[in-house]
Amino acid sequence: MSDVSDDEAFRDTIGTIDEHGKRRFIFPKKPSGKFYDYRKYVSYVLLAILVANPFITINGNQFMLFNVVERRFNIFGFPFWPQDFYLIVIILIIAIVFVLLFTVIFGRIFCGWICPQTIFLEMVFRRIEYWIEGDRGSQMRLNKQKWDAEKIRKKGIKWTIFFIVSFLIANVFLAYVVGSKQLYLMIKEGPVTQMSNFIALLIFTAVFYFVFVWFREQVCIIACPYGRLQGVLLDNKSINVAYDFVRGEKEVGRAKFNKKEERSLTGKGDCIDCKQCVNVCPMGIDIRNGTQLECTNCTACIDECDTIMESVGFPKGLIRYASEDEIEKKEPFKFTARMKGYTAVLVILLGIFTGMLFLRNDIEASVLRLPGQLFEHKGEKISNVYTYKIVNKTVKDYENVHFKLISHKGEIKKVGAPHFKVLNQKMTQGTLFIEINQYLLETDKTQLEIGIYNGDDLLETTTTNFLSPRSFN
Repeated sequence: MSDVSDDEAFRDTIGTIDEHGKRRFIFPKKPSGKFYDYRKYVSYVLLAILVANPFITINGNQFMLFNVVERRFNIFGFPFWPQDFYLIVIILIIAIVFVLLFTVIFGRIFCGWICPQTIFLEMVFRRIEYWIEGDRGSQMRLNKQKWDAEKIRKKGIKWTIFFIVSFLIANVFLAYVVGSKQLYLMIKEGPVTQMSNFIALLIFTAVFYFVFVWFREQVCIIACPYGRLQGVLLDNKSINVAYDFVRGEKEVGRAKFNKKEERSLTGKGDCIDCKQCVNVCPMGIDIRNGTQLECTNCTACIDECDTIMESVGFPKGLIRYASEDEIEKKEPFKFTARMKGYTAVLVILLGIFTGMLFLRNDIEASVLRLPGQLFEHKGEKISNVYTYKIVNKTVKDYENVHFKLISHKGEIKKVGAPHFKVLNQKMTQGTLFIEINQYLLETDKTQLEIGIYNGDDLLETTTTNFLSPRSFN
């Protein structure tokens, strides 16, 4: 059985920090096995989706766009404007509740299988590293080696490829932020004419390069708040990558394998203390110490342990997906009241979002009185000045847009031509005057209803306030 003091010391420290408080780089063994193969397939599909998303258009809309500066968002080809901010908020709440529900049931499986940080690090950068520097032992020896020709060559090639990959990732990320059209324009016109976008591209490249060359798993431990949620969300019924301590320890505890002895008669557990689960872990933890903050449920330890168990003739599954109650009490998985509660909230939010999405107007119009301006007398008429904004959320151009006063008899005079165009995916704004006979006004503050028409077709209605000195009736 391994020394207890060593185990306790490990539990009191983070795997990426040494005894002096300095950064300790992790050199994980190259994983292999059933789950690793599944993760590769999932990762390649997700990478393809991630790269393709900003370059796919539906009805002229980029499939995914998160332009914070211009406050333009496209999600699955649906455009969202600042006026639709409430929908963005609902989407974010739905995403949070979904992650919470998923974590309560399956633990931190999102981090190991879906998170872009993990996919890029484990399935792109580490695979390049294995290809150039070799497996765990070779990497450790190279790291301790003096800076000779071999080390300079391998490190130089690796860092150059890492920079190129980081630059490509930054281009994709920039396409999400400013749009693929702007990215194409920068490539076509050159960085000089698109200096702001080019500077953003360099910043993104530097950030990705820093993260994947040096910061690495520290992102999951230090920067990402999701790992901290585990302590709040997980319980004994949550399914995690877990070590079966009942089978692994038994009466005597874990011990080295001896093929000459009948292990079942010694009381020793099935864990042979080979530490291969530690060597293969990309976070540098020992899964045998239980669920830990750093664990991303990547399943590398499952594959490695199954390989070892098979080689010594023991049953697989010493490390597996299981809940603590399943391991300790042999209880099957149950959909708990908390899980049902999160599910109910998620269904309600999805229903609300679907309803709001169908009730969303294709044309959003607002007519507001010009701040600081009072009414004006024009003979028997009272005039108020307004600013208007019309947002066309569709892919259709409206060629003959004009205003009509619906609720009262009066006249709307737009500054410029009375009829104008509202182009697709654009916002049109300007100034207009509303004039109403003073004898038709009953109060000093009248609410008006205004229609926005395209020819004879009513596109949208909006309301505004009309100020007058007093009632003339």
